[in-house]
Amino acid sequence: MATERCPQEWWEWATWLATGLHGRCRWRLPLLLSGILFAQGRRTVASWLRAAGISTDFSDYYYFIAAVGRKAKPIATRLLILLLRHLPTGDRILLALDDTPTKRYGPKVQGAGIHHNPTSGPADAKFVYGHIWVTLAWVIRHPLWNTLALPLRAMLYIRQKDIPKLPKKWKWPFQTKLELAVRLLEWVAPFVFAAGKSLWIVTDGFYAKRPVLKFVRLAGMVFVSRLRKDAALYSLPPKAKKGKGRGPGQPPKYGKKRISLAKRAGQPRGWQTIECVQYGKAVVKKYKTFLATYHPAYGTIRVVIVQEEAGPEFFFSTDPQPGVREILEVFADRAAIEQVFHDVKEVWGAGQQQVRYLWANIGVWHLNLWMHTLVELWAWNQPKARLCDRSASPWDDPDRRPSHADRRKALRRMMLRAEYLAIARRWHLPRSIRAMAQRLAQLAM
Repeated sequence: MATERCPQEWWEWATWLATGLHGRCRWRLPLLLSGILFAQGRRTVASWLRAAGISTDFSDYYYFIAAVGRKAKPIATRLLILLLRHLPTGDRILLALDDTPTKRYGPKVQGAGIHHNPTSGPADAKFVYGHIWVTLAWVIRHPLWNTLALPLRAMLYIRQKDIPKLPKKWKWPFQTKLELAVRLLEWVAPFVFAAGKSLWIVTDGFYAKRPVLKFVRLAGMVFVSRLRKDAALYSLPPKAKKGKGRGPGQPPKYGKKRISLAKRAGQPRGWQTIECVQYGKAVVKKYKTFLATYHPAYGTIRVVIVQEEAGPEFFFSTDPQPGVREILEVFADRAAIEQVFHDVKEVWGAGQQQVRYLWANIGVWHLNLWMHTLVELWAWNQPKARLCDRSASPWDDPDRRPSHADRRKALRRMMLRAEYLAIARRWHLPRSIRAMAQRLAQLAM
């Protein structure tokens, strides 16, 4: 396995992340990350260790993964700093927040429980037994590949009825998904503001509720999400007349006239059109927009109604200043975190490790997230010809952007090629052996 021939920047990044761990075990992290990169078949921890060439002290790595879970916050902090240094951030940083399940098997998996299944599939399974991860990802637009999401950190949601099953010495507190979301935002906000950037948060409608919106409003962030069609919206507060004092007390913050989104959407007058970029394509949207006051958002919001083929859709921003195009494009970019969940499970095999210890479960989930982010960071400035070679697949679309699996394979090819060239420089190999080595490297991908 080509751990000795890793790209220089990859090894530096892995070493930088490892500084968040204890000095006696931090040397294990770069080796484990290389094993995750080259693992084949079912992505168990054993397959990670086998790909890394670890056989004698394999049991120590299971304890090490638990240590990674305990130190997920400082490692994620270093990853965020790494991204801030290497990516073109602009004046605004957009973060997506969502949750996803990973299936588990067996009654002794700590922290696992029965949850609603967001992707029931052909079996139409209403519930899933496993873990729920509230995950925060940085959403950024690549100059060539459109929108990408780089996962940073996650927190495990455990139902209140499942907490007594955990060891009492941990004193694990019950926290709702909304409270976990606030904790993630509390963690990331100081670093983004210290870098001189404004912070935008985009979520689905579940997280557009009072606990999250209150923190966002107080912290000075901008929050974009869906809006319920029965949301209790009110008009803007009346302006105070000049020359007349209001008397004691604060001016009103909310209006008194109730606004019906259904009636606004059903009114044929007032519609406008705008062109925006969503999901990598330029589209024309028919919309209405207005300002309103919303009690869960603690003030004035901008409401956008979009007329779609299936019916009207409603969005809002806690900052009244952004335009319609910006709000619609930001919400469309939220889909990148859904793609991350797909890639982390399908490409990296998250959920297949099947460890039982709570901190080990937290560790393996974060390792999969961080591998996704590190591969995307490595591939950011790579040419398309290096990331995606479709010469052996003439039926494929040559203009299609490289998938995350393509980027992962490109990094593996580079490491294997470097290992092969190191051997070829030392010994003169026949042409047939060199050709066979190239074919085997391609098949290994």
